[in-house]
Amino acid sequence: MTGQGRFGWAGLWGAALAASFSPLAGQVLFATVAIGLIGMAHGASDLDVVKRERQFPFLAAYGLVIVLCLFWWHGAPALALPIFLLASAIHFALEDAPHGCSIERLARGISMIATPATLHLQAFSTILHEAGLGFSLPDSFTMGIALTGGLCAAGLIFVGLLRRDRRLLAGTLALLLLPPFVGFSMGFLILHALPQTRQRRDRLGCNSTIRYLQATWPILTAAILLAAGTIVLMHPTDKAGIQSLFTALAALAIPHMLITPWFESRHQV
Repeated sequence: MTGQGRFGWAGLWGAALAASFSPLAGQVLFATVAIGLIGMAHGASDLDVVKRERQFPFLAAYGLVIVLCLFWWHGAPALALPIFLLASAIHFALEDAPHGCSIERLARGISMIATPATLHLQAFSTILHEAGLGFSLPDSFTMGIALTGGLCAAGLIFVGLLRRDRRLLAGTLALLLLPPFVGFSMGFLILHALPQTRQRRDRLGCNSTIRYLQATWPILTAAILLAAGTIVLMHPTDKAGIQSLFTALAALAIPHMLITPWFESRHQV
């Protein structure tokens, strides 16, 4: 790792620790920056991995799913939230350990969603309620999520120790120990977003992350503006910012998870 990379990671971990001891608003702000700005970069090249002749139908499908997600979340957030979390878990399971066994892939997908509840059950439940669930889950159900997340985390930590996989250890421990918003943000970056960004960067022939961002900045900027517009227009009274954050993330993540794989160049004959 270069000196610049070490400095960047030190700054990110410092911000994460500061956010961990901040009020909920500070944790939401950290998640917005970490997921919505840094983490969003790996999806900014979705258009670039699609063959040119298929880009128009790709954009049409992508835009349609974004609009449907926004209206669905606005009209039925209690249904949209669990489906979004399930789709995210499946996406993480498929992408984060492509060469791992089925048990490891399952554990990775579940852990990313459930492990933040293990040591922070009350905060986790509050986030789900504020995100749009609208009702309190039974204690037995939330406890089941927490225990499942803890078991998956324990297994992944064991695997990480056996392999001396510092990325897996750091990401899983962040999910487990830090408050839910901060822990998920760091786990998401370490285990998913940043590795995926490196893969996309190499695939597009960019020799640095700066070059990658220069190549993808129009899409990344449009995504950021869409997320900001979603927050302002659809949830103007959401003072906590939690439902707004989830709505924007779902609108950008669902087409990335569902539409892009169907159009990617490597799937074409």
